[in-house]
Amino acid sequence: MSGREELDSQPVGEFLGQLAARMAAPGAGATAAVEAALSASLVAMVGRFTKGEEHADVVREIVAAADAQRDACLRSAADDEAAFSAVAEAMKMPHSTEDEQAARRSRLSQVQLEATGPPLAVLAAAADLLALAARLLPIANRNLISDVAAAGAAARAAATTARLAIEANLAGIEDDGARAHLVSAVAVVEDLARRADEIEAEVRKTMDR
Repeated sequence: MSGREELDSQPVGEFLGQLAARMAAPGAGATAAVEAALSASLVAMVGRFTKGEEHADVVREIVAAADAQRDACLRSAADDEAAFSAVAEAMKMPHSTEDEQAARRSRLSQVQLEATGPPLAVLAAAADLLALAARLLPIANRNLISDVAAAGAAARAAATTARLAIEANLAGIEDDGARAHLVSAVAVVEDLARRADEIEAEVRKTMDR
């Protein structure tokens, strides 16, 4: 069974217990991925409750995309657990001599760079999910529009948590170009937060009518 399948079948209480435990993983990166998966699930749920032949094709497309994002985010969560475990192992490498220190530093640089992959994928997923929520909002079942805002809030949380997971690895990455790329990549989070706020504001206006 793959890591994604294991996570998909894992009870939420078990995952939270592991998150709370004194364990190397899961951590912030897996949390970000699960937050994004929650957003995807909310979008898909609202879409499935949204009826009307005039919007059927669009809703079908949104639901399919949200379902695909949910699966991708669960894969990112499993990938993050594996990546962070590799970082934890590298931290245990001996570092008594200069040669050992250099080897440990090089290995940490490599695995910490690799560990930014899953949260980078979560950032991309959060952007896609906010776009899906924005498309769904005007046609969504009026009884469930608060869930569209909740999907946006979950995507926002995923993005901000993923940013933290990436930034936590920056100091150990020796490649200046890679670090610069990561700093540039996380700059999108402010725009994603703004888009989530806009969705929530629109939902609140609709609920007040």
